[in-house]
Amino acid sequence: MSSQQRVDVSTFLDERPVSLRQWLIIFLGFITLAVDGFDVTAMGFIAPALIDDWQVARHDLGPLMMSGLFGLAAGSMISGPLADRFGRKIVIVGSVAFFGLASLISAWAWDLHSLTVLRFITGIGLGAAMPNITTLIAEFAPKRCRSHMSTAIHCGFNTGAALGGLASDYLINFFGWRAVLVAGGILPICLTFILILLLPESARFLAQHQRYQERLRTMVNGFVAGLADSRTVFFNSEQQINEKSAVKSLFLPAYGFGTLMIWLTLFIGLFSVYLLASWLPLLARDSGLTISQAVVIGAMFQMGGMVGNFCMGLAMDKWGQHRAIAMTILGGAIGAGVLALNEPSMAVLCPLVLVLGFTINGINPGCYALAAQFYPTRMRATGVSWATGIGRFGAITGAGIGAMMLSANWSFNQVFMFLPIPLLVGVWAVCAKRRHGLRVNAEQSSGG
Repeated sequence: MSSQQRVDVSTFLDERPVSLRQWLIIFLGFITLAVDGFDVTAMGFIAPALIDDWQVARHDLGPLMMSGLFGLAAGSMISGPLADRFGRKIVIVGSVAFFGLASLISAWAWDLHSLTVLRFITGIGLGAAMPNITTLIAEFAPKRCRSHMSTAIHCGFNTGAALGGLASDYLINFFGWRAVLVAGGILPICLTFILILLLPESARFLAQHQRYQERLRTMVNGFVAGLADSRTVFFNSEQQINEKSAVKSLFLPAYGFGTLMIWLTLFIGLFSVYLLASWLPLLARDSGLTISQAVVIGAMFQMGGMVGNFCMGLAMDKWGQHRAIAMTILGGAIGAGVLALNEPSMAVLCPLVLVLGFTINGINPGCYALAAQFYPTRMRATGVSWATGIGRFGAITGAGIGAMMLSANWSFNQVFMFLPIPLLVGVWAVCAKRRHGLRVNAEQSSGG
């Protein structure tokens, strides 16, 4: 054949069965987020031992806990433009190595101030990993199950956090709290070498640069044997943008309103998650439950979240992204309202908190997947990372507002009476984004 074959890097995997290579990428994404989850939650596990060892008061740990969250936000927003410029793989590998090394150094912190600074630095690496692994998974997943694959890997975060709790208990009892940070350093450093060997670069990213054509040809043939040869021309049928700054591209007419609505939804989602994850056990205890019952309630919220993360993508692929996210947020608002109208007891709280965990925890991976599909390749990592970074400020706000509520002696029922308000704003934001997108598409079609 004399004619050149053209391969669309944005669709060449869509009509084919999911290959072993794609499952490997998903598995690596799951493991990366599991290690990320272990490190993000490490301070919560070692806090009691830290108080005993350094003889500090509870409230003295506030800046330490907040520094990690600020680091997560900074890492998210810095890493996106870097990934759009230099590639997804190099940023993912670099971030995992970075937070592993920073965690290892943190084990030798000599006082609270040094540990606070080191946790902020560790948070930068942690914040860079999640959005970029989400972006890479979305770029390798077939369209028919892209949302499901992009959200399912976030179960890794919950798994890592849960297993981290069990491992931390053992490590602290036998080796002291510093051993948790050592483990949180060694695991990602080992993972770094695995990622270097097995994690591929995004085909969509490689297609943007002429110097990567041979590398792209080899990769494509690794997924579909014999698809490309020296005459193959690669292209991307996604909408192309001319703006050189990926951050400025987020506010182009076609994307600006959607960007703000995704930010608002993620802010509310992480606000709600951290409000409940931080204070739900304490609220349950103050409402008359025992400490062990309060711990069970907190665990039910996380268990619901694991199932919610897995199911959100399935719902998005089946019923549509915006509809699935809006209905999930609405379910959370209704669940919170029902909780507010009932007196706290184990019989009432266990099923309702499980539902609340399912819905509220599902919002955030759903928004990550939505962002990954909303933006084109040239700005995708920036779009997902900046949305994640803005959402992290929602987490910081949620934890802070929860502390203020407890200081003002808000009851269990009052907190849950308040929670539907921001959640309903989130429903509006998702619906507004969908309506605006339909209007923009209609105008572009009529204009063309």
